[in-house]
Amino acid sequence: MNWLTSLPAVVLVVGGLLVAFLVAAVARVGVRALVPVVEQDRVPQIATPLMPTLGACFAIFAALTLAGEASDLRAANVLVSDEAAAASRLAWAATSPGVQPEPIHAALMDYLQTTRVREWHGAAAASGGDPATARAIARLERSVRSETARSEVGTPASTELVTSLDSVTSSRRARVAAASREVSALYVVTLVVSGLALIVNAGALVFRSSLRTSLLIVGVASVVGLSLALLFALSAPWSGPFIVSGHPLDDIIDDLKSGFFHGGP
Repeated sequence: MNWLTSLPAVVLVVGGLLVAFLVAAVARVGVRALVPVVEQDRVPQIATPLMPTLGACFAIFAALTLAGEASDLRAANVLVSDEAAAASRLAWAATSPGVQPEPIHAALMDYLQTTRVREWHGAAAASGGDPATARAIARLERSVRSETARSEVGTPASTELVTSLDSVTSSRRARVAAASREVSALYVVTLVVSGLALIVNAGALVFRSSLRTSLLIVGVASVVGLSLALLFALSAPWSGPFIVSGHPLDDIIDDLKSGFFHGGP
């Protein structure tokens, strides 16, 4: 399902609406063609009581699924903010007395830049196995641990450096784990089936109506199509239309370049 969630928002919206309208049209024509003439009077009697039930089922499934995906998107943004905060703590820890900040700041900036370029979109974000990012992390680890091994660096400064470094790597692991999460296929199937059933039932109600009157089911079809498009758009925060913002990390990169952590402008 990755190919679907990675489509642009416009494609998802247009595709969702087209599918919903097509199902509505097929339902209207199909009921007229498949139901025997002697039984066609019973179709509204059966379809009308089903509308509230099908509508409620779709509304519940859509609300639960979309709320969960929106919550996951917010959580992903929080993870990025936490990673930026950890990087900031490491950058400040590198300015402790006795610590040479330049190697650590250079390695940290290289790591953040590599992460933003190589590990922020698509499969690389979920796998966490990009070689360039792995090298940048290793360089950062060596820089920090080399400083903590120097005799000029006291125990408090060494502890702060190691703790800050662990926070950076832990935050990255949490981000990679979040990027590898996918929406449950059963959720999607249930939501799609309930939505299509609602459209088909609405189409059955107007199968004898004129074309203008039948346009009343466009509203139902639009809601279903847009809900499905929104679900797929929200389901992939690192590969879909709504990519998690990397501005918190970009701000740290800018601060490292400007010398902010040295007390510069």
